[in-house]
Amino acid sequence: MQIIVISDRLAKARSLTLSARHMLASIGLALLVLVGLTAALYWLSLRFAAEVKIPLIHQLVLAAQRGETERSREFMQQNLNVMAVRIGEMQAQLTRLDALGERLSALAGMRPQELRLSEAPGLGGAQSMTIPPQNLTLEQFNEKVSLLSRQMENRTDLLGLLEAQLFEQAVKKKAMPTMMPVTAPFNASGFGMRIDPITGQQAMHEGIDFLADTGTPVVAAAGGVVQFAGFHPQYGNMIDIDHGNDLVTRYAHLSKVMVKEGDVLQRGRRIADSGSTGRSTGPHLHFEVRFRGAAQNPTRFLLAKNPQVPVARAKPQ
Repeated sequence: MQIIVISDRLAKARSLTLSARHMLASIGLALLVLVGLTAALYWLSLRFAAEVKIPLIHQLVLAAQRGETERSREFMQQNLNVMAVRIGEMQAQLTRLDALGERLSALAGMRPQELRLSEAPGLGGAQSMTIPPQNLTLEQFNEKVSLLSRQMENRTDLLGLLEAQLFEQAVKKKAMPTMMPVTAPFNASGFGMRIDPITGQQAMHEGIDFLADTGTPVVAAAGGVVQFAGFHPQYGNMIDIDHGNDLVTRYAHLSKVMVKEGDVLQRGRRIADSGSTGRSTGPHLHFEVRFRGAAQNPTRFLLAKNPQVPVARAKPQ
């Protein structure tokens, strides 16, 4: 394209030649200016709409704000609905924890009421046909979350208490001398007053005797620590095991001792062989249970775990 320019100031006419390249550049520049002016006008309209009080622009601004607010509200409500479903799932899990806690409390010998566990083990029911379901508000959601958090902390503390109770019971059971110390019938001589087989006088027998040949394995009736392992003038080769809680078991007249003082023993570990050392008339195992130094009837402990074990009744030896 060729443009001829004529002016009084020019001595002669001038001509300008515009190529397609120049035309495209001019059109692009014009579009950029137009877009810039439009953006500036839009920004100024939004910035000063409240001050200028132009009804049309004011309505457009309000419509844009309402749309943005509605989109934000819908987005937040969708998130609240999703989290409300998660709260429902957590409440169901909390109910299952309550049921588990009740079973554990029964095993621990505690009443569920003492732990204040949930009184309602299940949730459910049909929706009302007259009152439609409603979404949770942000305030209601925060209240639900706070309540659920407190309940979870409470259940955690209670389950920790149950765990401690069960652990304590398990330890006590392992430390309770209820395991037969030797595979043999008892008792050749029971606990209590009897005729002493050596002196013929009436005397207190502070344990029970098992008829066992020399060399019969002897095991610890419960876990504990060896308090004494050595020779006693009357008991012969003897072992005392401390089980804690002021409870001690004694194994006497042994032919061989396989542990030493300070050894930590597990329930059922072999500690000696039976024999007839010390003040004895024949091979047997003398077994005692002492609480705070006082002799207890070992039969009560052994029959607590072995109610079907036959008790052999024989004449004192």
